[in-house]
Amino acid sequence: MADYIPVFKPGCDITLTAGAAINGGELVYVSAANTVQKTSAATAAWIGVATTDAASGAKVGITSGGVQEVTASGSVAVGDVLIPAAAGKVAAIGAGTNYAQVVGVALTAAADGAKTRVKFAR
Repeated sequence: MADYIPVFKPGCDITLTAGAAINGGELVYVSAANTVQKTSAATAAWIGVATTDAASGAKVGITSGGVQEVTASGSVAVGDVLIPAAAGKVAAIGAGTNYAQVVGVALTAAADGAKTRVKFAR
């Protein structure tokens, strides 16, 4: 079981229902009422990072805000603005991206598949 411990988290975590299998540390979005799934593409509905693994239909803790560690999709440089990507990851923002989708700013560099620290925008 891959639990996730946030780097820094002000405020409160929330508990929602997993709409599909989720691994701890994956970026998730609101997919239905009180339900989350790991991100599959850029979306403004992202809400935070899953704190534990969860099967579909199970309760899962979500942490947001502060500084979180999330897996990079593609290479990420320090200072890159990041958006949700497939498989619960984050990617550097591309031209023409909707800024409502912004997750935050990379505090560390990362290669594809490696963890990057992200200062969450919300």
